[in-house]
Amino acid sequence: MIPKVTKLLDLSQPIYHICPGWPTYKLTNVTYEAMFALQGYNAERIDMNSHTGTHLDAPFHFFENGTTVDKMPLEDFQGRGIVLDLRKIKTMAIEPKHLKALDGKIRKDDILLLYTGWAQKRGFNKEYLYEWPYITKAAADWMVKQGIRCVCIDGLSAGGWPEGTGAPPHFVLLSHNVVIIEEVYMDEQLLEEEEWYIIGFPLKLQGFGGSPCRVVAMQFATE
Repeated sequence: MIPKVTKLLDLSQPIYHICPGWPTYKLTNVTYEAMFALQGYNAERIDMNSHTGTHLDAPFHFFENGTTVDKMPLEDFQGRGIVLDLRKIKTMAIEPKHLKALDGKIRKDDILLLYTGWAQKRGFNKEYLYEWPYITKAAADWMVKQGIRCVCIDGLSAGGWPEGTGAPPHFVLLSHNVVIIEEVYMDEQLLEEEEWYIIGFPLKLQGFGGSPCRVVAMQFATE
């Protein structure tokens, strides 16, 4: 019997014309190829980087012969989710010491959600575009040792903007097939439950190293 869904949270940031994104990428552009007033229906065209809004990084993003989005197993995009509240850390660098609260809670194949509070800062401002909390190489190594399936973060990237901080966590995580989902929308509702069922499926973009995702957190009836 399929369990009844009792709670459903949308963890996805919207994509729209000139929405915030990676500072060096061309801005998202949305135009109409048909408009209701003229053709009697609407049809939109979007020009955007595949790493825009809430999106997934595939191994191909950082490895020439890495797995592309369309070749990743569907199992990678869903599982038990655990939320870690990191809003009070006073550094951009997320280190293993910041993950100690997960001791005894994290399991193999879990999805780890790092809630830093950056989703609420989304916009064209210095904080959101350059100063988000990022995963250090040491923290990425810790995650790999725990055997997690996926890590979600609410900032622009798993890695940081400062020189030398962007690539290392990607190399560690993606080389061990740990899925990275960035710009995930998180708020205090996630703290209402100890665990969630997380789903974040990408588009089936052939040959791509990234894709937008619609990420949701779910609770099921226990009866």
